[in-house]
Amino acid sequence: MTERKEQRAAVKFCFLLGKTAAETDAMLRRAYKDVAMSKTQVYEWFARFKNGQMSLEDQPRSGRPSTSRTDEKITKIHELIMEDRRRTIDELVNLTGVSWSSCQRILSEELGMKRVAAKMVPRLLTDGQKQSRMDACRELKEQLEVDPEIF
Repeated sequence: MTERKEQRAAVKFCFLLGKTAAETDAMLRRAYKDVAMSKTQVYEWFARFKNGQMSLEDQPRSGRPSTSRTDEKITKIHELIMEDRRRTIDELVNLTGVSWSSCQRILSEELGMKRVAAKMVPRLLTDGQKQSRMDACRELKEQLEVDPEIF
């Protein structure tokens, strides 16, 4: 999203300098390469700026707002995962009524989790978890040094 706004700002800057849409498109392609906005989008933003709409924000869209990624459902999914980390997304879908894709997005984007060895775990460890793992490794190393036959 940030890169999109950045490119829109660049288009607005070129517009204010009096560049054409074609010149602006060429400059964006050179600067952003493969992730540059499309030629059509450049021309659409130029048309907006010509009409006096100088905001870089998208226009409001009609349609129903998303109801699956609410705080209550995020909390419910988090609680269910904490009860049993081996739950599958299909099980969470059945328990919560949230669609499969929304459930997967909640787990990865909202809760910062990913599947590791059939278990949902946080992507990043807390400092306490890191310290606990370091302590366990040191303990195993010490046991190995004392009695190499143990393993």
